[in-house]
Amino acid sequence: PHSLISSSIGLLLVFRTNSAYQKFREGRKTWEKLSNTCRDITRMISVYEQNVGTARKHRIQRLLAAFPYLLHHHIQPRCLDHSQCEELRGSPHALVLHEPYTIRNTHSKPSKARECWVDKRSLPWCLLPDSVLDKCAHSHNRPLWISDRLSLEFTEITYTENFTSRERLELLKHANKLSECIGNCERIHQTAVPLNYARHALRSLTLWSFTLPFGIVDKLGLLTGPVVGVVAWLMFGVYQIGHTIEDPFQGSLRLTDMCNSIYRDVMYGDRTQAGMRRESAFRKDGERERDWESVGDAFGLGWTMQAQKNMEVYNDKLVLASTEPFGQLQ
Repeated sequence: PHSLISSSIGLLLVFRTNSAYQKFREGRKTWEKLSNTCRDITRMISVYEQNVGTARKHRIQRLLAAFPYLLHHHIQPRCLDHSQCEELRGSPHALVLHEPYTIRNTHSKPSKARECWVDKRSLPWCLLPDSVLDKCAHSHNRPLWISDRLSLEFTEITYTENFTSRERLELLKHANKLSECIGNCERIHQTAVPLNYARHALRSLTLWSFTLPFGIVDKLGLLTGPVVGVVAWLMFGVYQIGHTIEDPFQGSLRLTDMCNSIYRDVMYGDRTQAGMRRESAFRKDGERERDWESVGDAFGLGWTMQAQKNMEVYNDKLVLASTEPFGQLQ
């Protein structure tokens, strides 16, 4: 009977771990999509800077750079602790956000919003002017507010010979992708494994581990204790892994590193040395057409001789797959 129960418990653990890992992968893909969308928008407004305008381009860059941080705060609020709040109390750098409480059931009444203190000098709050920051701070869904404001900025770009409705629709599609990322993150964060299923799996695993010594003591003798300890450690470890990665935004994914990476890619022209090196891709200052002609053929003379030699050695080591049928290779 004990071996029959172990099969059922194995199915419970596998189902829970697989469902948790699927949420982890989906969360990572969502943030990958977010990063790629921000880079695509930055590329488009940089290529069409003459049509977009320098001032509007900088506004869009700051809104894009603030978006991942606000989405991170939306799914995982990062408020200042009590001591930090006391230091900022009465300071112009203090910003009070009104975070709504989660409604637990349909019969409960909406509770008052709780206060969340942040420092205006930190990211992403320092990216927005006070007039815009006040509006964004009073919104309960701040990343969606940023997405809406980006859509407004895109629609206000004047049509020109190079920038037509096609480019505007492309930018609006990117804004829609940002909204989809918000919805995906909310769905992953708010959809947990059913509580009854989690309790049943844990209780079954506990009962199985408690009765395991009685099933193997006649065969292992004094080794029963260490064996049961190792098996219990493995089984409960699998259960804990599923519980940990069930919500990938609570520590499994390095959201802060992702936000910083998007910030560096988007704010390349924000007076930073590393950023200005990326912006040089959209500038042809000091370049001439004949500079490309002076490079020569890939198999020409000079420094490319070593590249040709390396490629010849590499080609000699290639092993081509046989095109003969499998039966003739036997």
